Amino acid sequence: MAPKRKSQSWSALKQSGNECFKTGQYGEATNFYNQAIKELEKAAQKSPEDLAILYSNRAASFLKDGNCTECVKDCTTSLELYPFNVKSLLRRAAAYEGLERYRLAYVDYKTALQVDCNIAAAHDGTNRMTKALTDADGPSWREKLPPIPTVPLSVREKLNQQPASPASPQQNNAPPKDTGPSEKDRKRAQTLKEEGNALVKKGEHRKAIEKYSQSLQLNPNEVTTYTNRALCFLSVKQPRDAVTDCAHALNMDSSNIKALYRRAQAHRELQNLKSCIDDLNNLLRIEPKNAAALKLLQEVQKKK
Repeated sequence: MAPKRKSQSWSALKQSGNECFKTGQYGEATNFYNQAIKELEKAAQKSPEDLAILYSNRAASFLKDGNCTECVKDCTTSLELYPFNVKSLLRRAAAYEGLERYRLAYVDYKTALQVDCNIAAAHDGTNRMTKALTDADGPSWREKLPPIPTVPLSVREKLNQQPASPASPQQNNAPPKDTGPSEKDRKRAQTLKEEGNALVKKGEHRKAIEKYSQSLQLNPNEVTTYTNRALCFLSVKQPRDAVTDCAHALNMDSSNIKALYRRAQAHRELQNLKSCIDDLNNLLRIEPKNAAALKLLQEVQKKK
């Protein structure tokens, strides 16, 4: 009879999940976080904060896999265990944004900024939601918002004093704070981008994503790095990440043809046909004879 295999500790399972997340194996990461949550929930003594982090980490994997509904559920559980945790707020906001629930996304982005007013991703998200809600609801859009919770001062002080956990998976698709890259960083970022381009030509899109992500950490102001990474996200069936990258590119260059076209492609994959058609129409206003856009528009209109 084979000896019974000793179960791993929840912390070892969490670490395995983190390692899978870093290498883009989001399904495997989710499995490890599932096991870690079960092990920790069985423990006689368990920290609500540790459990909250596991749910938040699993939410990050769901988000990367485009499963925004499960991401929202896990972030909500995490926030019940560990109120006002910034990572959970940002991940839930991104998931709400992917689900086009812009009011709820706006509330989470604004709540995160109460905890730390220097979070670039939250500022960017707030700006995107403000534009989307203004377009949808007009100048009185704020009147339709759910209430934004007030973060107590004691909670803000506690959360701001805590160092970031190095083991937690990070959202690599969010640009870092823009403090202006040095000349050295720009050159290194350009080299990494070119390495990513070479990997794309070989069809190694996941490896290319890593190179582009490293490049953007050094220089978050390069539009083509976002559009190149968006192409890779489309190739590895991560359309929500492609939408996010194209949005960053369009924030910097609103008439970028590649960003509009690739976001339209991503919206088609997500069955967001109205958003897809809107992007294609905006593209065709700039380039009326763009053959690829005309073809895609014709295909999408047949599905409506």
